[in-house]
Amino acid sequence: MKNIIIASTSTVHGSNYLEYLLEELTVFFKDVKTILFIPYARPGGISHDEYTEKVKEAFSKINKSVNGIHNYENPVSAIEKAEAIFVGGGNTFVLLNQLYKNKLISILKESVIKGTPYLGTSAGSNICGLTINNTNDMPIIYPPNFNALGLVPFNLNPHYLDPDTTLKHMGETRETRIKEFHSFNSPPVIGLREGSWLFVKGNSIILKGSLSARIFEQNKIPYEVSPETELNGLK
Repeated sequence: MKNIIIASTSTVHGSNYLEYLLEELTVFFKDVKTILFIPYARPGGISHDEYTEKVKEAFSKINKSVNGIHNYENPVSAIEKAEAIFVGGGNTFVLLNQLYKNKLISILKESVIKGTPYLGTSAGSNICGLTINNTNDMPIIYPPNFNALGLVPFNLNPHYLDPDTTLKHMGETRETRIKEFHSFNSPPVIGLREGSWLFVKGNSIILKGSLSARIFEQNKIPYEVSPETELNGLK
């Protein structure tokens, strides 16, 4: 049975890395000693080792050990044996490309469907959707395709931002970009605001956090859903 946290971000304004989620993660990972971390998204281009150390520091606060998948000779076996998995943020194109390169897409999806606890933040959340077509990242590398894990029946837009009428910026808003997506694609998109996450347990998908999420469906007016809303009907 799927057991997933799909978080918009790893860091909310004014807090340390994963701090806003630590209470939730203490419960989520209560039966886990060691978490397998996948650092492939490399935020800011940092090394896999540097990224892993940052994650180790955060999880030490709830007494969890962390091992980076890049330290394993056989990453497929590492996923098969993992007690839990965390895929961090960074560049979604880089992340997906590396997952395809190491032939990890199928085994990662299979492991999560079987019940291995999975935490995703930002790019690690983007890949939970059907495709990564709604990421905000620049396509600095070209993965074999944009198909993702498909752990939920829609796409994600983490870090969703509402239009700021006080700014002089005249470019496209996130809402405009998602509407452009729906000119050619039918899957729904959930705009996850900072500090929000989805909790997936089996077939249940519930919005968590203190903020609403914005839902985009093809040929429909976007609408808001409140925390604790069940979202498994989106298809």
